[in-house]
Amino acid sequence: MAESSAGKSDRLLQIYSRLVNGEILSKRNLAQQFRVTEKSIQRDMEALRCFFAEQALNQDVVYDSAAKGYRLIDPTAHKLSNSEILAVCKILLESRSMRKDEMLPILDKLISFGVPEQNKTAVTQLVANEKFHYIEPHHGRPILEGLWDIGQAIQNHQVLEIQYERMKEPKLITRQVEPVGIMFSEYYFYLTAFLREVDRQARFEQPNDRYPTIYRIDRIQSFKVLNEHFRVPYSSRFEEGEFRKRVQFMYGGKLERIKFHYTGPSLEAVLDRLPTAKVINEGTDGWDVEAEVFGKGIEMWLRSQGSYIAEML
Repeated sequence: MAESSAGKSDRLLQIYSRLVNGEILSKRNLAQQFRVTEKSIQRDMEALRCFFAEQALNQDVVYDSAAKGYRLIDPTAHKLSNSEILAVCKILLESRSMRKDEMLPILDKLISFGVPEQNKTAVTQLVANEKFHYIEPHHGRPILEGLWDIGQAIQNHQVLEIQYERMKEPKLITRQVEPVGIMFSEYYFYLTAFLREVDRQARFEQPNDRYPTIYRIDRIQSFKVLNEHFRVPYSSRFEEGEFRKRVQFMYGGKLERIKFHYTGPSLEAVLDRLPTAKVINEGTDGWDVEAEVFGKGIEMWLRSQGSYIAEML
């Protein structure tokens, strides 16, 4: 007895609905459920594939041999949504971290490869004005060139020899360093690295400081990756994430625990600015806050808050 058209259509809709919901469907189980042959189920899958192709839909049904069943793949699911791509573009533009000839191609590629075709025009128009008025960092130096090589030196624990431009004399210095991390903060990329072959007693305010030195990458005039590796003991390895929580202002110095009384309008802004900050007491006129930070940059930030930092505890 021939199967009715309505019965087949109903089966296809049920199969498609389950595929859309992420299920992996076994041919045998489907055949048993709908009381048809496995060949009928196979023809159903082919019918869905033909429908997707005819309608130019970015979907397909594939057989997953590992899972032993059919599943739906949707290339658009791996694309960024309008909101996601807009957020990423805004963050990049507001960072002002690269020259225009480095920044704008990145934005174009994000939109080209990360946004579904039907949304590209709308997203492009949303960021067009900010791209046009984009202000480059004043140093005017390329950042992307060499960034990957530095990252690989970090990954492979290879020593770097850098020529670095300082703000004070001598302006240009050569250092051999053990690189341990790349960070970004407020317009600039930074390399964190441990100095080698340097008289720490003579050159450092804190000779026994066990934390890395911070270098602005745009001030690295040149570098060489040496064929020399350094050892990182697991027990004392540099934890970039933990260091990043405490070095919000990219100034070197010792690790300090600070306490202050905050009376400003936004406690959230303080807690976001200082990831290690904790409220240790809340009063009618404000909050007592404690945080761990590296360096002297915190002093400038505290002063910038004016009367909101009413009292240092």
